[in-house]
Amino acid sequence: MKKNVLIVGAGGVAHVAAHKCAQNNDILGDICIASRKQRKCDAIIESIHRKNNIKDKNKKIYSRQIDAMDVPSLVKLIKETNSQMVINLGTAYINMSVLEACIEAGAVYMDTAIHEEPDKVCEDPPWYANHEWKRKDRCKEKGITAILGAGFDPGVVNAYCASAVKHHFDTIDTIDIMDVNAGNHGKYFATNFDPEINFREFTKVWTWIDRKWVLEKVHHIKKIYDFPVVGKQPIYLTGHDELHSLSKNIDANSIRFWMGFSDHYLNIFNVLTKIGITSEKPVKTAEGIEVIPLKVLKAVLPDPLSLAPDYTGKTCIGNLIKGKKDNKNKEIFIYNICDHAECYREVESQAICYTAGVPAVAAAILVAKDVWDAKTMVNVEELDPDPFIELLNKIGLPTKIKFIKPKTKKSTKK
Repeated sequence: MKKNVLIVGAGGVAHVAAHKCAQNNDILGDICIASRKQRKCDAIIESIHRKNNIKDKNKKIYSRQIDAMDVPSLVKLIKETNSQMVINLGTAYINMSVLEACIEAGAVYMDTAIHEEPDKVCEDPPWYANHEWKRKDRCKEKGITAILGAGFDPGVVNAYCASAVKHHFDTIDTIDIMDVNAGNHGKYFATNFDPEINFREFTKVWTWIDRKWVLEKVHHIKKIYDFPVVGKQPIYLTGHDELHSLSKNIDANSIRFWMGFSDHYLNIFNVLTKIGITSEKPVKTAEGIEVIPLKVLKAVLPDPLSLAPDYTGKTCIGNLIKGKKDNKNKEIFIYNICDHAECYREVESQAICYTAGVPAVAAAILVAKDVWDAKTMVNVEELDPDPFIELLNKIGLPTKIKFIKPKTKKSTKK
């Protein structure tokens, strides 16, 4: 049984994961939170103590300062803290250095988002083949478990696809992954997670249609879907991480990702984009100072975790899946509803960070118990979905399934 967790990063998702690790430290052991800014790690620890979320008081929870791009220092930290599992929740730019450190140190690696290079946006698909999958053979040779995209989307939605294959369908036609936030944070404009990574997603829309990659315009294809609990919401076809492994690992004709955006959000985003503020390309000010507009925008927008105290409403994330079972048409919506206010009461966070952080800890628990200790690199859909979904039901993210009666064609007889 593997013990001791090193959490790399101290943002909103790391905040939730640290709380959840502490709630399950009888299984996970000592917890170290490490980031460039140690004070942010200490603030998370203070929050954990404030909410009395430490299950085993004899286990340690402490912080360290680390530059996660410095692989030798990270290897040293993993060994010094005797961390057998590393949950990487820092910026997507550090994924490969943290993965490399885990391979060298012999530790389990987990993340919740795909790797990105600062100077490359929306690389050619499949994205995982550009960086992560190139290290799969090394993980296998060394027996290193590396679980990619163990958040919600990617993560839980990947498990929903695997569950659909295992329990509900003989053949799958379409999978529509849909993510909406029917909540209100009271700010004029804010993003629910790292603004820099958030806006980089809206550059190109790579989607999987009829078993091939198709490039669509950003925020160009819209539909209204009537979601459970949160009702009718506008959603837009968007590119996203999970499509780039599901297209390889799940036998389906089309797999698409849809995200909800309000008109207000899109209006502001479009203005910012048109005047160049969402650009990742450096520019020089009149004073000769080189800045990256997107990083300046990130600096002036609210910290996503700061939204938590005033957030109301709920999120709904799920998969609408259509196919056949026993030669009959079948359609299901498998989903989770998460409440912003409840998340704040439990871990002083909001639902977007909660839905990303809790699954990573569930994955760590399953690895610790040798249920998901794959000893190679895997995406979530390659693992047994049942223990993952069952554990999430117990620790804060229950899954529900809506069985939809397939539409029948109207008779043309007169």
